[in-house]
Amino acid sequence: MKSSSTARGIVCTLVLLCCVILVRPAHAGNDVLGQVDLVGATKVERTSGVWVDGQYVGYLQELKGSKKLLLLPGEHEIAVRQGGYVDFVQKVDVRGGQTQTVEVKMEKDTRVQFPHITAEIKLEVNPNRAAVFVDGVFVGHVAEFSGIGRALLVAPGKRKIRISLPGYQNFETDIDLVANQKSTVKTDLIKGGPAEGTPLPQ
Repeated sequence: MKSSSTARGIVCTLVLLCCVILVRPAHAGNDVLGQVDLVGATKVERTSGVWVDGQYVGYLQELKGSKKLLLLPGEHEIAVRQGGYVDFVQKVDVRGGQTQTVEVKMEKDTRVQFPHITAEIKLEVNPNRAAVFVDGVFVGHVAEFSGIGRALLVAPGKRKIRISLPGYQNFETDIDLVANQKSTVKTDLIKGGPAEGTPLPQ
């Protein structure tokens, strides 16, 4: 009886040791990634698209909470883009378990000429965090161009619209617009496209 009790004690001790050994690496894993917080002072920065190492990750304002930027240690390139503005590009040296803040400031691109006569495209697309490209140029995310009083202003003529989000299939359509014409693009993106972190057009 005594030997049975001793054996039971040894088994319990081994189980406890295993639990301790298993818990520690799981806790240590939280310290492997480094966090990068992007801060923008104006609406331009907050609605700009963010690419990390050439991969679209979302627009600046949403990259917090469950969508915060957690990156592997090492050097990464962060690019922030907005139609009509010069790309903001900065390299960051990420360290595990540490948080760093990058202040983003967008500068207007003086080479860009905005049309005096425009046509209007309203977007009704889900999810509304998807990136919007017009003729291959990133112009913002869907939520900026949907809802009351919001629309995408483009030059009249034939325009190629592409809507992209990692984890979903790309949606593409061509629209031929005349001056002052109003049009609406409606779609629900279909799941099953490139996985999160897959490079999207820049």
